[in-house]
Amino acid sequence: MKAAPDAQRRLLDLQAVDTALAQLAHRRKTLPELAEIETVAREISALEDERVRAQVAVDDLDRDISRFEKDIEQVRLRKDRDQARLDAGGAVREIEGLQHELATLNRRQSELEDAELELMEKRESAEATFGEVKSRLAAATERREAAERRRDEALSDIAKEEEFKSSSRAPLAGDLPADLVALYDKIRLDSGLGAALFKQGRCGGCRIELYGADLARVKSASADEVVRCEECRRIMVRTAESGL
Repeated sequence: MKAAPDAQRRLLDLQAVDTALAQLAHRRKTLPELAEIETVAREISALEDERVRAQVAVDDLDRDISRFEKDIEQVRLRKDRDQARLDAGGAVREIEGLQHELATLNRRQSELEDAELELMEKRESAEATFGEVKSRLAAATERREAAERRRDEALSDIAKEEEFKSSSRAPLAGDLPADLVALYDKIRLDSGLGAALFKQGRCGGCRIELYGADLARVKSASADEVVRCEECRRIMVRTAESGL
């Protein structure tokens, strides 16, 4: 393929724009905020599970305490009835029976109240754990939201840069021969780099230095010949810096 030396030189300008666009695309995919958001999301998921378990523990204790409170209330009501009957008097055997039952109910009430107190202490600890998990969850959520804001700001900046670069690419490519741009784009899409400066006997694409017949081939090629590297197949653009 042949193309005017100036058109070949302008391929380097086109490549600079495409390289910048590729770097912006890579930057979008590798923003540190993306990894941070993913890490915090896993942390939040684990904390949500922990929060549910802590909530269940508190709810279970509340249910048990409520049951004890009902049992204690029933014992108190029964004591009140027995005490009223005892106060009313009656046969000696009935009085002795009531006194025995009252003693049993007092012991039962004491046992229930001790058990309830133990549960209330456990609930206090469980509630503290629940509160601590919620605090960690809130802090993690705030970190994720902050990272998402930074991500969105970075993506907005990248989009603006891409728009600027893309707007300069179209007229640049439009001024070049269509077949030259087609060749360049095919190579670029295959390898990421379509054209590179040939400088001091070295291909700017694969960085391999040419010797002997390969170097002679480049030196002897006419100025309008589109020369490609035998190693990486990229277009080697020759300029005054090439040292030929």
